[in-house]
Amino acid sequence: MSEVKKEMPLWTGLELVAPMQARVLGPRVPAVYGVSIDTRTLQPGDLFFAIRGEANDGHAFVEKAFEKGAAAAVVDEAHADSLKTFGTLFVVHDVLHAMEELGRAARRRMTGMVVAVTGSVGKTSTKEMLRGIVSSFGQGHASVASYNNHWGVPLTLARMPAETSFGIFEIGMNHANEIRPLTQMVRPHVAVITAIAPVHLENLGTLEAIADAKTEIFDGLESGGVAIIPRDTPQYMRLDNAARSSSAGNILCFGETAGADARLISFEAQADGSLVTADVLGERLTYRLGAPGRHLAQNSLAILLAARAIGIDMQAAAQELAHVTAPQGRGQQIALEIGGASATLIDESYNANPVSMRAALTLLAQVPMPAIFGRRIAMLGDMLELGPDELKFHAELAEAIAALNIDIVHTVGPRMKALYEALPPGKRGLYGERAADICDALVDQVVAGDVVMIKGSNGSKMGSIVQALKERHAQKDKVEG
Repeated sequence: MSEVKKEMPLWTGLELVAPMQARVLGPRVPAVYGVSIDTRTLQPGDLFFAIRGEANDGHAFVEKAFEKGAAAAVVDEAHADSLKTFGTLFVVHDVLHAMEELGRAARRRMTGMVVAVTGSVGKTSTKEMLRGIVSSFGQGHASVASYNNHWGVPLTLARMPAETSFGIFEIGMNHANEIRPLTQMVRPHVAVITAIAPVHLENLGTLEAIADAKTEIFDGLESGGVAIIPRDTPQYMRLDNAARSSSAGNILCFGETAGADARLISFEAQADGSLVTADVLGERLTYRLGAPGRHLAQNSLAILLAARAIGIDMQAAAQELAHVTAPQGRGQQIALEIGGASATLIDESYNANPVSMRAALTLLAQVPMPAIFGRRIAMLGDMLELGPDELKFHAELAEAIAALNIDIVHTVGPRMKALYEALPPGKRGLYGERAADICDALVDQVVAGDVVMIKGSNGSKMGSIVQALKERHAQKDKVEG
C-alpha cells in the first residue's frame, strides 16, 4: 500500500457515517484525505466511491482502489459481502446518493462564499478565471476540469474542505431540470449565466428553452444572493424576469450594451493576451487579461461583478486577471517547432457550437503570426446536438470566415460537409468524414510560420489532431493564452 501524505484530514471516519447513512464493515478509519471516483487518479488516503456509470461499474475497481492506498470505499449493499476482504467499506443503499449527501454536508459546514457558473459557452473559462482570482484572497475550492454534471457537482462538494473561503462551482446540463437539483446542492451566494447559445438544441428545441433551463441556477440562490446575467443576449429579459422571480436580492448584467452594470468600453488584442477597458458599477477599469479573445474579455466583466459580490476589491481582482491562461482545449496556445522555425497551435478542441466557433475563428484572425510568410489555418470538426437546422448552422460559418483574415479551412465530419461546400474554392482545404481518416494529412498541412486553430465538438475527436501535431513537432515553451 502507498504511503499516505500527512496533511489535514478532509473528513474523519465518524463524520462520514451520518450524512451517508452508512454502516461500516472493517477496521475503523480515523480519517480520509480526499474523495475519488476514479482509480487512475486516486491518491493514498482517499475515500473511493464505487459509482455506477454508463460504461463501468465502480464496484469492479474497489480492489484496485485499495491497492493504490484508498482509506475506505463506499459500496452498495449488493456488493458489500464480496468486497469486504479488501478493506474498510461504508455500505449504503445507493452510492451516488451517498456522495450527494456527503456533498450537502460539506456545503453545510462551509462558512465561506460560493459562486455557481452556468451558460451555453464560457462556463469553464469563467470558473477557472474566478478560481485564479479567489486563490489570492483566501482558500479557494473549485470544480476540476468540467466536473459540472450529476456526479461532478456532488464530487466537487464532497472534496471541499471545511475551511474553504471561496467555493467556485461549474454547473452544466443537457436537458431541462438538470441544473435545478445541482444548484440546490451548491446553494450559491452568486449565480452567473455566461451566455445563451444554440447548444443542446437537439434536446431543448429553442433558444428560449435553453435560456429557461439556464435560469434554473437561480433556484438554489441563497436568500438575497446576486444573479449575474449577459445583457447582450436576445433572451436578456427572459433571464432578468427569472432572476426577479427568484430569491436574488440583486441582479447585475454585463456586456457591451449601454446601461450594462459592467460594460466593455474597449478591447485590444495583444500577442499573449488582451488589454481591456471597462466601466464596472461606475468605476472605470483598465486591465490586462492573460488570455486572448474578445469573448473572454466579455466574461471577465461577469467575473469582476462576481468578485465584488463576494467581497473582493475589483481593482485587485482586475490585476489578478493578468495571470489568467486559457485552459487546455479552450484556446490554449502551444508553440510548435517545424524545421527549425515556429508555428502556433490554438487548441480549441474541447467543444463547439456556433457562438464559440465564431469566437474561435475571430481569435485565429487576431493571433500574431510567427512569420510574415505564415498562414492562418482552421481545422474544424462537427458541432453536435444542434437539432434539425444543424447543416444550416455549419454552412453559415462561411460568412464569418469570409469576413476574417483566414487563409484555409479544413473540415471534418458529415455536418461540416455543409461548410466545406459553402466555402469559396480558394479557402477550401481538405475534407474527411472522420478525424482519424485524415489526421496525418492534416498534420502534414502545417508548416513553419502558420497559426492553426483546431475546434469541434467532443464527439468529432478533433483533440486527436491536436495530439498528433504535438507529438510530431517538438514543443517549445507554451505560449501564454
